[in-house]
Amino acid sequence: MPRIEIAPNVFWIGVNDYNTELFEGLWPVSEKGVSYNSYLLKDQKNVLIDLVKSSYFDEFLYQIKQVIEPRDLHYIVVNHMEPDHSGTLSLLREVAPQATILCTPQAQPMIQAFYHLEKGIQTVQDGDELSLGTKKLQFFFIPFVHWPETMVTFEQSFGILFSCDAFGGYGALKGTIFDDQCQNLDFYIDEALRYYANIVAKFSAMVKKAIAKLSDIKPNVVAPSHGLIWRGNPQQIVELYQKWADFQTTGGEAGVTLLYGTMYGATEKATETFMQGLLKSEVPFEVFDVRKIHPSYILKTLWQNRGVAVAVPTYETGLFPPLAHLLDLAKRKGIAGKKVVYLGSFAWSGGAKRELEKWCADLNWEMIDSLEFKGNPTIQEFQKVEELGNRFGKMIKQVSI
Repeated sequence: MPRIEIAPNVFWIGVNDYNTELFEGLWPVSEKGVSYNSYLLKDQKNVLIDLVKSSYFDEFLYQIKQVIEPRDLHYIVVNHMEPDHSGTLSLLREVAPQATILCTPQAQPMIQAFYHLEKGIQTVQDGDELSLGTKKLQFFFIPFVHWPETMVTFEQSFGILFSCDAFGGYGALKGTIFDDQCQNLDFYIDEALRYYANIVAKFSAMVKKAIAKLSDIKPNVVAPSHGLIWRGNPQQIVELYQKWADFQTTGGEAGVTLLYGTMYGATEKATETFMQGLLKSEVPFEVFDVRKIHPSYILKTLWQNRGVAVAVPTYETGLFPPLAHLLDLAKRKGIAGKKVVYLGSFAWSGGAKRELEKWCADLNWEMIDSLEFKGNPTIQEFQKVEELGNRFGKMIKQVSI
Protein backbone atom coordinates (compact mmCIF):
# COMPACT_ATOMS: atom_id res chain seq x y z
CA MET A 1 0.00 0.00 0.00
CA PRO A 2 1.18 3.59 -0.61
CA ARG A 3 1.78 5.90 2.33
CA ILE A 4 -1.35 6.79 4.31
CA GLU A 5 -1.88 9.96 6.34
CA ILE A 6 -3.19 9.08 9.81
CA ALA A 7 -3.18 12.70 11.10
CA PRO A 8 -2.06 15.99 9.52
CA ASN A 9 1.52 15.39 8.38
CA VAL A 10 1.72 12.06 10.22
CA PHE A 11 2.11 9.17 7.77
CA TRP A 12 2.07 5.39 7.89
CA ILE A 13 4.86 4.22 5.57
CA GLY A 14 4.93 0.52 6.40
CA VAL A 15 5.06 -2.67 4.36
CA ASN A 16 3.29 -6.04 4.34
CA ASP A 17 5.29 -9.27 4.52
CA TYR A 18 3.89 -12.48 3.03
CA ASN A 19 7.31 -14.01 2.40
CA THR A 20 8.64 -14.72 5.87
CA GLU A 21 7.79 -18.30 6.81
CA LEU A 22 8.52 -18.11 10.53
CA PHE A 23 8.36 -14.95 12.64
CA GLU A 24 11.35 -14.94 15.04
CA GLY A 25 12.33 -18.15 13.25
CA LEU A 26 9.56 -19.93 15.20
CA TRP A 27 5.99 -18.79 14.51
CA PRO A 28 4.27 -19.29 11.11
CA VAL A 29 3.09 -16.09 9.42
CA SER A 30 3.41 -16.70 5.68
CA GLU A 31 -0.25 -17.66 5.22
CA LYS A 32 -1.74 -14.62 6.99
CA GLY A 33 1.20 -12.26 6.67
CA VAL A 34 2.48 -9.62 9.02
CA SER A 35 2.89 -5.87 8.68
CA TYR A 36 5.87 -3.77 9.65
CA ASN A 37 4.43 -0.39 10.52
CA SER A 38 6.74 2.60 10.29
CA TYR A 39 5.69 6.21 10.76
CA LEU A 40 6.97 9.50 9.37
CA LEU A 41 6.17 12.84 11.02
CA LYS A 42 6.68 15.92 8.88
CA ASP A 43 7.35 19.21 10.68
CA GLN A 44 10.16 21.72 11.14
CA LYS A 45 12.05 18.64 12.23
CA ASN A 46 11.16 15.43 10.36
CA VAL A 47 11.08 12.21 12.35
CA LEU A 48 10.93 8.54 11.38
CA ILE A 49 9.53 6.28 14.10
CA ASP A 50 10.52 2.61 13.80
CA LEU A 51 11.74 0.93 10.65
CA VAL A 52 11.10 -2.31 8.77
CA LYS A 53 12.82 -5.61 8.09
CA SER A 54 16.01 -5.26 6.02
CA SER A 55 14.71 -7.27 3.06
CA TYR A 56 12.07 -4.58 2.46
CA PHE A 57 14.42 -1.60 2.31
CA ASP A 58 13.69 -0.70 -1.33
CA GLU A 59 9.94 -0.56 -0.69
CA PHE A 60 10.54 1.29 2.56
CA LEU A 61 12.74 3.91 0.90
CA TYR A 62 10.07 4.43 -1.76
CA GLN A 63 7.51 5.02 1.00
CA ILE A 64 9.77 7.62 2.65
CA LYS A 65 10.33 9.43 -0.64
CA GLN A 66 6.59 9.84 -1.10
CA VAL A 67 6.70 12.26 1.86
CA ILE A 68 10.25 13.71 2.08
CA GLU A 69 13.70 13.17 0.69
CA PRO A 70 15.93 11.13 3.03
CA ARG A 71 18.39 14.06 3.25
CA ASP A 72 15.59 16.04 4.96
CA LEU A 73 15.22 13.54 7.80
CA HIS A 74 16.31 14.88 11.20
CA TYR A 75 15.62 12.02 13.62
CA ILE A 76 15.17 8.25 13.59
CA VAL A 77 13.38 6.94 16.68
CA VAL A 78 14.24 3.33 17.54
CA ASN A 79 11.60 2.25 20.04
CA HIS A 80 12.75 -1.37 20.00
CA MET A 81 15.88 -3.02 18.65
CA GLU A 82 14.50 -6.30 17.31
CA PRO A 83 15.61 -6.49 13.66
CA ASP A 84 12.10 -6.52 12.21
CA HIS A 85 11.93 -2.90 13.48
CA SER A 86 15.56 -1.82 13.14
CA GLY A 87 16.84 -3.99 10.29
CA THR A 88 17.12 -1.17 7.76
CA LEU A 89 19.06 1.12 10.11
CA SER A 90 22.46 0.67 8.45
CA LEU A 91 21.04 1.15 4.96
CA LEU A 92 19.04 4.17 6.07
CA ARG A 93 22.14 5.71 7.61
CA GLU A 94 23.79 5.56 4.17
CA VAL A 95 21.02 7.64 2.53
CA ALA A 96 20.34 9.85 5.56
CA PRO A 97 23.71 10.25 7.33
CA GLN A 98 22.60 13.53 8.91
CA ALA A 99 19.74 11.98 10.88
CA THR A 100 20.23 11.48 14.62
CA ILE A 101 19.19 8.11 16.03
CA LEU A 102 17.14 8.38 19.24
CA CYS A 103 16.92 5.41 21.58
CA THR A 104 17.10 4.34 25.23
CA PRO A 105 20.50 3.97 26.94
CA GLN A 106 19.94 0.19 26.89
CA ALA A 107 19.44 0.24 23.11
CA GLN A 108 22.63 2.12 22.25
CA PRO A 109 25.04 -0.80 22.80
CA MET A 110 22.62 -3.04 20.91
CA ILE A 111 22.78 -0.69 17.91
CA GLN A 112 26.56 -0.92 18.04
CA ALA A 113 26.45 -4.71 18.34
CA PHE A 114 23.84 -5.31 15.60
CA TYR A 115 24.79 -2.61 13.09
CA HIS A 116 28.26 -1.36 14.15
CA LEU A 117 27.01 2.23 14.31
CA GLU A 118 28.58 4.46 16.94
CA LYS A 119 28.17 8.04 15.75
CA GLY A 120 24.97 10.07 15.47
CA ILE A 121 23.22 8.26 18.32
CA GLN A 122 21.50 10.20 21.10
CA THR A 123 19.95 8.51 24.11
CA VAL A 124 16.76 9.78 25.70
CA GLN A 125 15.57 9.41 29.28
CA ASP A 126 12.21 8.23 30.54
CA GLY A 127 9.72 11.09 30.15
CA ASP A 128 11.94 13.25 27.92
CA GLU A 129 10.22 15.50 25.40
CA LEU A 130 11.31 16.59 21.93
CA SER A 131 9.79 19.55 20.05
CA LEU A 132 9.54 19.17 16.30
CA GLY A 133 7.96 22.56 15.70
CA THR A 134 4.19 22.25 15.85
CA LYS A 135 4.40 18.72 17.23
CA LYS A 136 5.98 17.41 20.41
CA LEU A 137 7.13 13.89 21.19
CA GLN A 138 7.46 12.29 24.62
CA PHE A 139 9.30 9.05 25.36
CA PHE A 140 8.26 6.48 27.96
CA PHE A 141 10.32 3.42 28.86
CA ILE A 142 8.42 0.10 28.99
CA PRO A 143 11.21 -2.43 29.64
CA PHE A 144 10.62 -6.07 28.75
CA VAL A 145 7.65 -5.40 26.52
CA HIS A 146 9.21 -7.37 25.26
CA TRP A 147 13.00 -6.59 25.28
CA PRO A 148 14.73 -4.64 28.07
CA GLU A 149 15.51 -1.58 25.91
CA THR A 150 11.93 -0.96 24.74
CA MET A 151 10.20 2.41 24.85
CA VAL A 152 7.10 3.99 23.30
CA THR A 153 6.80 7.40 21.70
CA PHE A 154 3.78 9.63 22.30
CA GLU A 155 2.91 12.45 19.90
CA GLN A 156 1.12 15.00 22.08
CA SER A 157 -0.65 17.21 19.49
CA PHE A 158 -2.91 14.49 18.08
CA GLY A 159 -2.56 11.99 20.91
CA ILE A 160 -0.85 9.22 18.92
CA LEU A 161 0.91 6.45 20.84
CA PHE A 162 3.58 4.77 18.73
CA SER A 163 3.81 1.59 20.77
CA CYS A 164 6.03 -0.70 18.67
CA ASP A 165 5.49 -4.35 19.72
CA ALA A 166 3.09 -3.41 22.51
CA PHE A 167 -0.54 -3.74 21.33
CA GLY A 168 0.57 -5.37 18.09
CA GLY A 169 -0.60 -8.47 16.25
CA TYR A 170 -0.03 -10.73 13.27
CA GLY A 171 -1.87 -10.32 9.99
CA ALA A 172 -0.98 -8.29 6.92
CA LEU A 173 -3.03 -5.12 6.45
CA LYS A 174 -5.55 -5.59 3.65
CA GLY A 175 -7.14 -2.53 2.10
CA THR A 176 -7.00 -0.41 5.25
CA ILE A 177 -4.67 0.14 8.18
CA PHE A 178 -7.41 1.30 10.61
CA ASP A 179 -9.65 -0.63 13.01
CA ASP A 180 -12.72 1.48 12.17
CA GLN A 181 -12.47 0.65 8.46
CA CYS A 182 -11.61 -3.02 8.88
CA GLN A 183 -14.28 -5.50 7.73
CA ASN A 184 -12.75 -8.46 9.56
CA LEU A 185 -11.85 -7.11 12.98
CA ASP A 186 -12.28 -10.51 14.65
CA PHE A 187 -9.47 -11.89 12.48
CA TYR A 188 -7.04 -9.21 13.67
CA ILE A 189 -8.08 -9.63 17.31
CA ASP A 190 -7.54 -13.38 17.03
CA GLU A 191 -4.14 -12.86 15.41
CA ALA A 192 -3.27 -10.30 18.11
CA LEU A 193 -3.99 -12.96 20.74
CA ARG A 194 -1.81 -15.49 18.88
CA TYR A 195 0.93 -12.86 18.68
CA TYR A 196 0.53 -12.15 22.40
CA ALA A 197 0.77 -15.83 23.36
CA ASN A 198 3.77 -16.41 21.08
CA ILE A 199 5.77 -13.24 21.70
CA VAL A 200 4.65 -11.30 24.75
CA ALA A 201 3.08 -13.77 27.20
CA LYS A 202 6.24 -14.47 29.21
CA PHE A 203 6.40 -10.76 30.09
CA SER A 204 2.77 -10.32 31.14
CA ALA A 205 3.69 -8.75 34.48
CA MET A 206 5.66 -6.09 32.62
CA VAL A 207 2.77 -5.57 30.19
CA LYS A 208 0.52 -4.72 33.14
CA LYS A 209 3.13 -2.33 34.52
CA ALA A 210 3.41 -0.63 31.13
CA ILE A 211 -0.36 -0.24 30.82
CA ALA A 212 -0.53 1.26 34.30
CA LYS A 213 2.34 3.61 33.51
CA LEU A 214 0.65 4.82 30.31
CA SER A 215 -2.84 5.08 31.83
CA ASP A 216 -2.74 8.89 32.12
CA ILE A 217 -1.98 9.39 28.43
CA LYS A 218 -5.42 8.45 27.01
CA PRO A 219 -4.27 8.20 23.36
CA ASN A 220 -6.61 9.02 20.51
CA VAL A 221 -4.70 6.60 18.29
CA VAL A 222 -2.69 3.49 19.18
CA ALA A 223 -0.18 2.87 16.39
CA PRO A 224 1.81 -0.36 16.94
CA SER A 225 4.51 -1.71 14.66
CA HIS A 226 2.52 -4.83 13.71
CA GLY A 227 -1.16 -5.03 12.84
CA LEU A 228 -3.99 -2.53 12.83
CA ILE A 229 -3.80 1.11 13.85
CA TRP A 230 -6.50 1.66 16.47
CA ARG A 231 -8.25 5.02 16.08
CA GLY A 232 -11.96 4.16 16.17
CA ASN A 233 -11.65 2.47 19.56
CA PRO A 234 -8.04 2.84 20.69
CA GLN A 235 -8.78 1.54 24.17
CA GLN A 236 -10.02 -1.79 22.80
CA ILE A 237 -6.56 -3.17 22.07
CA VAL A 238 -5.22 -1.83 25.38
CA GLU A 239 -8.07 -3.52 27.27
CA LEU A 240 -7.49 -6.75 25.37
CA TYR A 241 -3.80 -6.73 26.29
CA GLN A 242 -4.75 -6.10 29.92
CA LYS A 243 -7.18 -9.01 29.81
CA TRP A 244 -4.65 -11.33 28.18
CA ALA A 245 -1.93 -10.32 30.64
CA ASP A 246 -4.27 -11.18 33.52
CA PHE A 247 -4.60 -14.76 32.19
CA GLN A 248 -1.13 -15.51 33.56
CA THR A 249 -2.49 -15.23 37.11
CA THR A 250 -6.19 -16.07 36.61
CA GLY A 251 -5.63 -19.15 34.45
CA GLY A 252 -7.85 -17.83 31.68
CA GLU A 253 -11.49 -18.06 30.66
CA ALA A 254 -14.03 -20.86 31.08
CA GLY A 255 -12.98 -23.08 28.19
CA VAL A 256 -11.07 -26.28 27.49
CA THR A 257 -8.07 -26.83 25.22
CA LEU A 258 -8.05 -30.51 24.23
CA LEU A 259 -4.58 -31.72 23.24
CA TYR A 260 -4.48 -35.17 21.69
CA GLY A 261 -2.19 -37.48 19.81
CA THR A 262 -2.39 -41.13 18.89
CA MET A 263 -0.08 -43.84 17.57
CA TYR A 264 -2.46 -46.59 16.45
CA GLY A 265 -5.90 -45.10 17.10
CA ALA A 266 -6.79 -46.26 20.61
CA THR A 267 -6.34 -42.86 22.28
CA GLU A 268 -8.04 -41.15 19.33
CA LYS A 269 -11.16 -43.26 19.86
CA ALA A 270 -11.23 -42.25 23.51
CA THR A 271 -10.70 -38.60 22.57
CA GLU A 272 -13.78 -38.63 20.36
CA THR A 273 -15.82 -40.04 23.24
CA PHE A 274 -14.34 -37.47 25.64
CA MET A 275 -15.52 -34.71 23.28
CA GLN A 276 -19.07 -36.07 23.52
CA GLY A 277 -18.85 -35.53 27.26
CA LEU A 278 -17.53 -31.99 26.80
CA LEU A 279 -20.42 -31.23 24.45
CA LYS A 280 -22.93 -32.37 27.04
CA SER A 281 -21.33 -30.04 29.61
CA GLU A 282 -21.78 -27.13 27.16
CA VAL A 283 -18.29 -25.81 27.87
CA PRO A 284 -16.50 -24.12 24.95
CA PHE A 285 -13.55 -26.18 23.73
CA GLU A 286 -11.00 -26.40 20.95
CA VAL A 287 -9.25 -29.56 19.79
CA PHE A 288 -5.65 -29.82 18.55
CA ASP A 289 -3.77 -32.81 17.19
CA VAL A 290 -0.33 -32.15 18.66
CA ARG A 291 1.29 -34.23 15.89
CA LYS A 292 0.06 -31.93 13.14
CA ILE A 293 -0.84 -28.46 14.44
CA HIS A 294 1.96 -25.94 14.91
CA PRO A 295 2.42 -24.93 18.57
CA SER A 296 1.90 -21.26 17.62
CA TYR A 297 -1.83 -21.87 17.23
CA ILE A 298 -2.10 -24.17 20.24
CA LEU A 299 -0.35 -21.72 22.59
CA LYS A 300 -2.94 -19.07 21.75
CA THR A 301 -5.84 -21.21 22.96
CA LEU A 302 -3.80 -22.73 25.79
CA TRP A 303 -3.16 -19.21 27.08
CA GLN A 304 -6.84 -18.32 26.84
CA ASN A 305 -8.59 -21.37 28.33
CA ARG A 306 -8.35 -22.37 31.98
CA GLY A 307 -9.04 -26.06 31.30
CA VAL A 308 -6.58 -28.42 29.59
CA ALA A 309 -7.48 -31.97 28.58
CA VAL A 310 -4.52 -34.14 27.58
CA ALA A 311 -5.26 -37.28 25.58
CA VAL A 312 -2.06 -39.01 24.47
CA PRO A 313 -0.67 -42.54 24.75
CA THR A 314 2.31 -43.62 26.79
CA TYR A 315 5.40 -43.62 24.60
CA GLU A 316 8.38 -45.68 25.79
CA THR A 317 7.20 -45.42 29.42
CA GLY A 318 6.87 -41.65 29.12
CA LEU A 319 4.90 -38.80 27.58
CA PHE A 320 4.10 -38.68 23.87
CA PRO A 321 7.02 -36.55 22.48
CA PRO A 322 5.01 -33.92 20.55
CA LEU A 323 3.05 -33.19 23.72
CA ALA A 324 6.25 -32.95 25.77
CA HIS A 325 7.62 -30.40 23.28
CA LEU A 326 4.45 -28.33 23.55
CA LEU A 327 4.59 -28.37 27.35
CA ASP A 328 8.19 -27.17 27.20
CA LEU A 329 7.04 -24.17 25.14
CA ALA A 330 4.19 -23.56 27.57
CA LYS A 331 6.68 -23.45 30.42
CA ARG A 332 8.93 -21.04 28.53
CA LYS A 333 5.96 -18.76 27.88
CA GLY A 334 4.82 -18.79 31.50
CA ILE A 335 1.44 -20.42 30.88
CA ALA A 336 0.24 -21.11 34.42
CA GLY A 337 -2.80 -21.78 36.60
CA LYS A 338 -4.51 -24.45 34.48
CA LYS A 339 -6.81 -27.27 35.55
CA VAL A 340 -5.86 -30.54 33.82
CA VAL A 341 -7.35 -33.94 33.10
CA TYR A 342 -5.51 -36.83 31.45
CA LEU A 343 -6.61 -39.89 29.48
CA GLY A 344 -4.64 -42.26 27.31
CA SER A 345 -3.73 -45.77 26.26
CA PHE A 346 -0.68 -47.86 27.14
CA ALA A 347 0.57 -51.23 25.94
CA TRP A 348 2.77 -52.94 28.53
CA SER A 349 3.46 -50.17 31.01
CA GLY A 350 2.06 -46.74 31.76
CA GLY A 351 4.19 -43.67 32.33
CA ALA A 352 2.59 -40.80 30.44
CA LYS A 353 0.50 -39.81 33.44
CA ARG A 354 3.51 -39.82 35.78
CA GLU A 355 5.51 -37.57 33.46
CA LEU A 356 2.53 -35.27 32.95
CA GLU A 357 2.20 -34.90 36.72
CA LYS A 358 5.82 -33.71 36.84
CA TRP A 359 5.12 -31.21 34.09
CA CYS A 360 2.06 -29.95 35.94
CA ALA A 361 4.16 -29.32 39.03
CA ASP A 362 6.70 -27.35 36.95
CA LEU A 363 3.96 -25.37 35.17
CA ASN A 364 1.87 -24.65 38.28
CA TRP A 365 -1.01 -26.62 36.77
CA GLU A 366 -3.37 -28.77 38.83
CA MET A 367 -4.23 -32.28 37.65
CA ILE A 368 -7.88 -32.89 38.54
CA ASP A 369 -8.48 -36.41 37.28
CA SER A 370 -7.19 -39.10 34.93
CA LEU A 371 -8.16 -42.29 33.15
CA GLU A 372 -5.69 -44.78 31.67
CA PHE A 373 -6.60 -47.95 29.78
CA LYS A 374 -4.61 -50.84 28.35
CA GLY A 375 -4.82 -51.26 24.61
CA ASN A 376 -8.21 -50.30 23.17
CA PRO A 377 -10.86 -49.03 25.60
CA THR A 378 -13.71 -51.34 26.54
CA ILE A 379 -17.39 -50.36 26.42
CA GLN A 380 -17.25 -49.68 30.15
CA GLU A 381 -14.11 -47.52 29.72
CA PHE A 382 -15.74 -45.55 26.89
CA GLN A 383 -18.58 -44.75 29.27
CA LYS A 384 -16.11 -43.58 31.91
CA VAL A 385 -14.32 -41.41 29.35
CA GLU A 386 -17.56 -39.68 28.36
CA GLU A 387 -18.47 -39.14 32.00
CA LEU A 388 -15.00 -37.69 32.62
CA GLY A 389 -15.43 -35.20 29.77
CA ASN A 390 -18.84 -34.13 31.03
CA ARG A 391 -17.65 -33.81 34.61
CA PHE A 392 -14.50 -31.89 33.69
CA GLY A 393 -16.39 -29.51 31.38
CA LYS A 394 -18.92 -28.66 34.09
CA MET A 395 -16.14 -28.03 36.59
CA ILE A 396 -14.28 -25.69 34.23
CA LYS A 397 -17.47 -23.71 33.63
CA GLN A 398 -17.94 -23.19 37.35
CA VAL A 399 -14.42 -22.87 38.77
CA SER A 400 -12.86 -19.49 39.49
CA ILE A 401 -9.09 -19.72 39.61
